[in-house]
Amino acid sequence: MRKMSFGMTTGQIRAGAKRVTRRFGWWFLKPNDMVQPVVKGMGLKKGEKVQPIRGPLRIVSVRSERLYEMTDSECALEGFPDMTAQEFVDMLCDHYGCSSDRVVNRIEFEYTD
Repeated sequence: MRKMSFGMTTGQIRAGAKRVTRRFGWWFLKPNDMVQPVVKGMGLKKGEKVQPIRGPLRIVSVRSERLYEMTDSECALEGFPDMTAQEFVDMLCDHYGCSSDRVVNRIEFEYTD
């Protein structure tokens, strides 16, 4: 099973508050695939180990969209109910150094544990 990092949203995954993630990859995913959510999957220092956050996630749907297409209601699904879509997109663009017209993979999932 592949491991998917949720370093920026570990708390939301632990709380079960996140149901959607947007990625600049993972184009191979399809409904019913399973992924293991982890705190950090790459860039581990010597001696560090992958830390699972909780049980596996089942992929529900996958689609591509531009970041600017995100709506305010999607923020709650991302685990940020108090943000507007513009605030969320700005946060992602600042973090990844990209523009809001970048195509992302919107991945919806459900918890299995």
